[in-house]
Amino acid sequence: MASSASSLFKRLLLGRPFRSDRLQHTLLPKRIALPVFASDPLSSVAYAPAEILLTLSAAGAAAYVFAPWIAVGVVVVLLVVVASYRQNVHAYPSGGGDYEVATVNLGRRFGLVVASALLVDYVLTVAVSVSAGVENLGSAVPYIGDHRLGIAVGTVALLTALNLRGVRESGALFAVPSYAFIVGILALVGWGLFRIFVLGDEVRAESADFEIRAEDGLGVGTSFAFAFLLVRAFSSGSAALTGVEAISNGVPAFRPPKSRNAATTLLILGAISTSMMIGIVSLAALTDLQYVERPAEQIAGVPAGYLQPTVTAQLADAIFDHFAPAYYYVLIVTALILVLAANTAFNGFPVLGSILAQDRYLPRQLHTRGDRLAFSNGIMFLAGFAIVLIVAFQAETTRLIQLYIVGVFVSFTLSQTGMLRHWNRLLRTERDPMRRRQMIRSRAINGVGAGMTGFVLVLVLATKFTHGAWISIAAMAVIYGVMLGIRRHYDTVARELEPTEDRPVLPARNHAIVLVSKVHLPTLRAIAYAQATRPDTLTAVTVNVDDKDTRAIQQEWERRQLPVPLTVVDSPYREITGPIIDYVKSVRRDSPRDVVTVFIPEYVVGKWWENLLHNQSALRIKGRLLFEPGVMVTSVPWQLASTTAKDLDRFDQSLARGPARGPRTRGRDGAATGPAGAEPPADETPALRS
Repeated sequence: MASSASSLFKRLLLGRPFRSDRLQHTLLPKRIALPVFASDPLSSVAYAPAEILLTLSAAGAAAYVFAPWIAVGVVVVLLVVVASYRQNVHAYPSGGGDYEVATVNLGRRFGLVVASALLVDYVLTVAVSVSAGVENLGSAVPYIGDHRLGIAVGTVALLTALNLRGVRESGALFAVPSYAFIVGILALVGWGLFRIFVLGDEVRAESADFEIRAEDGLGVGTSFAFAFLLVRAFSSGSAALTGVEAISNGVPAFRPPKSRNAATTLLILGAISTSMMIGIVSLAALTDLQYVERPAEQIAGVPAGYLQPTVTAQLADAIFDHFAPAYYYVLIVTALILVLAANTAFNGFPVLGSILAQDRYLPRQLHTRGDRLAFSNGIMFLAGFAIVLIVAFQAETTRLIQLYIVGVFVSFTLSQTGMLRHWNRLLRTERDPMRRRQMIRSRAINGVGAGMTGFVLVLVLATKFTHGAWISIAAMAVIYGVMLGIRRHYDTVARELEPTEDRPVLPARNHAIVLVSKVHLPTLRAIAYAQATRPDTLTAVTVNVDDKDTRAIQQEWERRQLPVPLTVVDSPYREITGPIIDYVKSVRRDSPRDVVTVFIPEYVVGKWWENLLHNQSALRIKGRLLFEPGVMVTSVPWQLASTTAKDLDRFDQSLARGPARGPRTRGRDGAATGPAGAEPPADETPALRS
């Protein structure tokens, strides 16, 4: 009953399983692929401008004048990266993405560096996106802001369930909020610019009149410190680039022609993201919006308990000041897209994990697809790690984002460097002038991409290392070492299991041992089954822990006249496992070329809590015997009444109706059953017919 209930719950949660031949059905058109793979970079316009303003606030309100120029710099890098990855998806459409590019062109070690960086970045994408979404919604609903940790964890669990239903199904669910967000932000920017430049309205943000205190030594006139602050603001705003690489990892999920559709989706992503990014930062400057990291310390005369609204919340409030539904619409769709941005990682991490598992750098369980043709194990791994991060950092976006973007710029830089070597290798053999011109143009694009992303990586490391980026670097190093260790293990096992040309040596004899704790139906079934295997010797063994119980076993053994010798092993310290292991070892020492088969009667229970009350000794004994060479362990199950009795009765009846030479078994009432019309052997006692 428990199994059927869990199966029903699984079907309700995930839906019916898909056959393997329906994989083509799960391929995505561009309209669905955009929200599936690009929701992260699209959503970054909700927090990347905020991070720029947060960083500049340390130098006071005068520093906000540089925000549009920093945003332009971020947009330039974004466009270069989009153009570069359009070359990637055409050259490497198999779905390996940055990992494949780096491995093929730079070597295995660089490929693993990229893989470890991407795995860390995907986990951070989920943690940052969900935390930012909950924080944004908390601007309008105080209850959410007060309970953001629990709500963030619950949101990750919900996203996990949705993604376990399959890529196509989750993409269809996420498409509406993603397009609603695009419409909302573009409407916000368009109406705001129309009011300011056409209608001539004075639109001011809620925080426009606040007085921002600059930190000591960070004023606009302080050259070096302020320059460093500008660089740090640029590196924080570069969070807008995260997730661009997910499309190159997800090319196999697109409908044919896969490469062209993926490249088109990248182009659409770049156009929409840059428009929204520039629009948000421009509106923030035009409305004199101010956004600080520590309101209580940086804003003079701030009211007690002041909760600072997010950038999009302040802009929506100022621009739609006479139309509340539009204000709430922007807040809701922004919160949704921030949460759903995690879906980019939920599609990128499992695919990359599957490829790494296929290359034997991660556990092979990550390679297989689940019931709905999604990489279920990878999805569960990602959700677990993300929840750990959210709990560790209390779902605070500002703290989490300091760990962010290091990994993605490592992968950007190595990927574009690998593409340079890719084009150089092809140009050495290509003779067609048109193809050569195309390759030279692509090489130039990837060269600019490599130089620019490498420069940004240096800036990010220089400005964010002490603010938390070192944690990401340490995590990357740990994952890199773990992947090398897993590969070494799989290689070692493969060498050990490689067949040799020598013929296998058959064991001389088989010694069977049946473990006995009591003379009951499970023991009798185990003895009968051991007899059916026709071993060379057969012995029943019991451990003398209590003299009274041992005498009772011996008396019952003699009363039933069981035709198997019973050996009693003493245990002066009342331990069961050790004496049995010693006895088995002694049999092996006497006959090194023989094998020993140990039969262990076990109960099959129907309720989870019954496992705590049964089979504990059997588990310990099996765990020890598995390490003994030349010893085989056989479990002989006995189904208790708590299992599905109807199914077991049908199984017993089918055996009774089987062919004349079919096996014998015993029903739960202890009565012997067997082939119709067959007589038991003359030397078999009724008690042993099982």
